Amino acid sequence: MANINVLMIGTGEYTTGFVGGGASSSDKKVGVVALTLFDLRRRSKVGNLSMVGVQGAKFPGIRQHLDKNITQVYNGLDTSFDSYPANDKTDPDAYKAAIDALRPGDAITVFTPDPTHYPIALYAIERGIHVLLTKPAVKKLDEHQDLLRLAREKGVYVFVEHHKRFDPAYSDARFRAKNLGDFNYFYGYMSQPKYQLETFKSWAGRESDISYYLNSHHVDICDSMVQQLGYLPVKVSASSSKGVAADLGCVSETEDTISLLVTWAKVGDPTKRAVGVYTSSWTAPQRAGVHTNQYFHYLGSKGEIRVDQAKRGYDVADDDAGQLQWFNPFYMRYAPDEDGNFNGQTGYGYISIEKFIDGCRAVNEGTTLEELDKKALPTLKNTIATTAMLEAGRKSIDEGREVGIKVERVMSGNWSSFENHLFAKDEYYLSVQ
Repeated sequence: MANINVLMIGTGEYTTGFVGGGASSSDKKVGVVALTLFDLRRRSKVGNLSMVGVQGAKFPGIRQHLDKNITQVYNGLDTSFDSYPANDKTDPDAYKAAIDALRPGDAITVFTPDPTHYPIALYAIERGIHVLLTKPAVKKLDEHQDLLRLAREKGVYVFVEHHKRFDPAYSDARFRAKNLGDFNYFYGYMSQPKYQLETFKSWAGRESDISYYLNSHHVDICDSMVQQLGYLPVKVSASSSKGVAADLGCVSETEDTISLLVTWAKVGDPTKRAVGVYTSSWTAPQRAGVHTNQYFHYLGSKGEIRVDQAKRGYDVADDDAGQLQWFNPFYMRYAPDEDGNFNGQTGYGYISIEKFIDGCRAVNEGTTLEELDKKALPTLKNTIATTAMLEAGRKSIDEGREVGIKVERVMSGNWSSFENHLFAKDEYYLSVQ
C-alpha cells in the first residue's frame, strides 16, 4: 500500500504534549498523536507530516520540545514537520490553507476544541481528505449524520479516536459480553485530577463539558458492547454538580461532575430494556495517584463483567512526586527498546491512530467504507448513538427534563421520508427530541 501524507490539526497536549510553554503536567508529556505519526513515518506507513494551529509563534517552542523529548530520547527519531501559519502569524483559519496543501486520499487528525470539529471535518471531506476526529466526533447529532452523508458521497474514511475500544481489557470485555445474554445494566466512572482544568480552562464550561470530554469513553464502550446485541438508547436524563471548577478560576457555568442516566431498548423486542449510568469528573483530588481513574460494571442476563483500569497492578514510589503513583504503560508506552527506538507500538493510544492510518490506506486501495464499518471500528456510522446520548445529556441539563432519542428504521433505500440519504435499508436513524 502507498503511504499517505498527514496533517495534524491542533498543537496542544494530545498532539505534542506542549502546554503553557513546556511539557504537560499530565501523563502525556510528549503527546500521543505526533509521536505516533513520527514513528509511523519511520515505519513507512505515512509520508510528509504537517501541523497547524492558530498561533505560529508556538512552533519554535514545539520543535524544541519535540527535539529534546523525542529525537534525543528515541535514537534520533525524525520530528520534522511543515507548519501553518508562519511563526509571525496568528490565523484561526490556517487549517484551510494546510488542508488545501494536501491531495485527495491524504488525511488529517483533529484535536481541537469540540465546536471546531464539524467545520474542519466538513472542509476536509469536501476535498476528499480522510479524517480522524478526537472524541466526541461532534456535539450535535445532526452534524454527525451530515458528516456521515457527505463522507459516503465522497468515499472518505472518517474515524473517531475512541481509543478505549483498543484497551485489551475493554475489547476483551466486548467480546465476552456477546455470550452473557441480554443487556441489563452498565455503570461507568471516569475522572481526572483538578489540575487538568488548568490545561482546559480556556474552553471548559464555555465550549464543552466534562461529559463530552470523559463520559464519551464509557458511553462509546457500552454502545459498542450492546449494539451487537441489538440495543439502542431511547431516553436520557442527566444531572451535574458545580462549584469546584468555578473556585479554580473556570467560568461559573463549568460543571464539576456529570452523570447520564440512559434507558436502552432492544430493537424488535419492546419487553427488553436496560439502564446505563455514566459518570465523569475533572475535579478529582490533585494527588489521586492516577491521572485517569476508570472502571465499569456490566450486567447481562447470564453474567457480569467488572473492569478497573485505574491501577493495573503497577505502582511507583518516587520521592520527587511525594506520593505513590499508578502509571498506564498500556495506553502509551514511552520507554525505549533495547536499541533506543520508540517501543510503544502496542499501546492502545498508538493502535487507535494506526488503525485509522491503515483504514485510510485500505480505502485508497479500494476497500469500501461499508467493509470497515462491519469491523466494529469507531467509524462515524458506528458512533452515532454515542453522539446522540451526549447531546441528549447536555440538553437534559440545560432544559431540566428527560430527553428522548427517537429511533426510526429505514425500510427502503429511497429515503422518501428523510432529508438526507444516510443509511441503507434496515439501518436506523436517530434523532434527539
